[in-house]
Amino acid sequence: MSPTKALKINRAHCFEGALIAALALEKQGYKPLLLDLKTTEDKDVDHVVTLFRERCLPAGRQGYWGAISKTNHAVLRYREPIYKTIRELALSYFHEYFLSNGEKTLRSYSKPFDLSKIKIDWRNSEKDLFKLVEMLDKSPHIKIISNKQIKNLRRADLIERKAGEVVNELPSKSRSFESRRKRG
Repeated sequence: MSPTKALKINRAHCFEGALIAALALEKQGYKPLLLDLKTTEDKDVDHVVTLFRERCLPAGRQGYWGAISKTNHAVLRYREPIYKTIRELALSYFHEYFLSNGEKTLRSYSKPFDLSKIKIDWRNSEKDLFKLVEMLDKSPHIKIISNKQIKNLRRADLIERKAGEVVNELPSKSRSFESRRKRG
């Protein structure tokens, strides 16, 4: 949904949250940039965050990257603008992105996706924005780890998995960790 529609109905998943943050940042003079964090296709779901670059440096110097994210999980949220590159920022999500069995699933990240170049009315549309989601999903992505590294990954241990269960909602007794996670 567009930010306007999501705010009207008072509901947002990670994608809508990223659009709301992008719109808010755009109003402050930032480029509206998204970053798609892709997972193993068959086991987990992607996560979308809004990128921003700190601008409190001397003229001519680039700032550091940060991210704003909407999620029910405490560990996949906001990132301070301390990352020199998009890759560094994307890697900051790696260890927190795992299934209930501890399997780590983050595999790639998109190049910054500039919403100001999109001809879809992402700010105010009353229609669902599935085409925009598809465009982001098909945009160029950069692998985080090699196949050899994937084979050598250790699973998140029990204490990490318990920390990953901290959510900002009251889970129903019938929902699993993965189904809560997929809700963004």
